[in-house]
Amino acid sequence: MMRHTISVLVENEFGVLARVAGMFSGRGFNIESLAVAETMDPTVSCITLVTAGEDAVLEQITKQLNKLVPVIRVFDFKDSAHVERELVLIKVKIDERTRGELMNVVDIFRGKIIDVGPQSHVVEITGHQDKIAAIIELLKPLGITEIVRTGRVAMWRGTRTLAGAIDEEKEKVA
Repeated sequence: MMRHTISVLVENEFGVLARVAGMFSGRGFNIESLAVAETMDPTVSCITLVTAGEDAVLEQITKQLNKLVPVIRVFDFKDSAHVERELVLIKVKIDERTRGELMNVVDIFRGKIIDVGPQSHVVEITGHQDKIAAIIELLKPLGITEIVRTGRVAMWRGTRTLAGAIDEEKEKVA
């Protein structure tokens, strides 16, 4: 099965996320990651999700999503040059012995310690899922007590933009 990162541009209105998610669950696809936010245009939101499945079936879902009234456009980043990032907050137990080691690992991964307590620190890391997985593995021996992750977000490399795609859609309708 192939992993797909998909962005769905939608009208920013009540219930759209549930309808989009329902399209995936109704066909037996698990959404592995989900992020939703307004775009530069406050009337438009971007839903970015990650799922795995056969290309032909995902193509059918994409076509069906494009038929939903609040959906402006669907993009699958599978075959295009793009960047993906995720944010993770990791709470780690610390003591005098492990404090320096934690700081070294965080520096190597270009992370930040964003909360300092007497018995734990909260680390913020942003990056590709491989980077996130690597730092989690290195911090496990220190004593991770909690992990909170955002969904992945994606953007094309170069000059292609979601905003440009919105403009293209508006021109087609006019």
